Amino acid sequence: MMHHSFSLLPQFSSSFLPSTRTLFPPNLFSTSSIPRCESSSKETGLEQLEKKKNGSYLLDSLHTSRFCSCGRRHFIGFSATSLLPVSSSSNASDSQSNSNAMLNRVHPPKPDWYEEFFSLVMEKGMTSYKEEVAGYKEKLFSSLRGKCKDVLELGIGTGPNLKYYAGDVGVHVYGVDPNKKMEKYAAAAALAAGLPSTNFCYTQAVGEALPANDASMDAVVGTLVLCSVKDVKATLKEVKRVLKPGGLYVFMEHVAAEGGTGLRFVQNVADPLQQLLADGCHLTRETGRYISEAGFSDVNINKVSVSTASYISPHVYGTACK
Repeated sequence: MMHHSFSLLPQFSSSFLPSTRTLFPPNLFSTSSIPRCESSSKETGLEQLEKKKNGSYLLDSLHTSRFCSCGRRHFIGFSATSLLPVSSSSNASDSQSNSNAMLNRVHPPKPDWYEEFFSLVMEKGMTSYKEEVAGYKEKLFSSLRGKCKDVLELGIGTGPNLKYYAGDVGVHVYGVDPNKKMEKYAAAAALAAGLPSTNFCYTQAVGEALPANDASMDAVVGTLVLCSVKDVKATLKEVKRVLKPGGLYVFMEHVAAEGGTGLRFVQNVADPLQQLLADGCHLTRETGRYISEAGFSDVNINKVSVSTASYISPHVYGTACK
């Protein structure tokens, strides 16, 4: 998930591109070279939700349980059972305590106005980005279609990836994000994509403590997420933990530029302010290396340089098999 951001340096203000946690999206890829995925729906999911007259899906009273396929539907203050059954009530209690403790430690509560503003900016400011990366994402998600029943979306945000599950009968998507204000947008995106309400679930959590059982997911998806997590190694360890043997981790991340380059110098200078303004986004993480060294049995990483971007032009995308 990407947004435009506050300009950090005057000479780059018109083209600065943050990451999963920046604030106003830019144009990353040349639209002439990347195929686009056009939505067949003329109404947004939010518009459809707002048209519900019985109040069951009104945005101001939206609850995650209405969009969750799970039997246990505790949200915001959730437990691991909100995604998958656990073996005992003791395990459920421990999972809830661990998840909530990690959430509060890694992502301390922010004012509601900030999280609402951030969510709105992500939702409204992502159009050009989603169009420009559609070709890459289409390749990634094609590896999941018809093969995965349970998919965990790490850092789901406002749900920009949900349209790629449309038509995949039987898939259940479990969205995880620390910002509770993203929920209504993600639910609307699921509705707009035609994903049955029983097949989508949103839970407030962080990557360092995923609310799912060991070996419970066929796939974990993360796009522009690892730039913002507190602990990349711990998050990747969690990804491996929840994946079934042979399960896929699908990713797309911006990464640090090569050392010694002018771009890397700019990233180094801008990084502290970027973290402050963009909810913890790091410009200088060598995320590809982290993924390669995480202990997956097979890793396929592709590098792409985004010529129209300045700060975050280097990207990696691909799959990793447990």
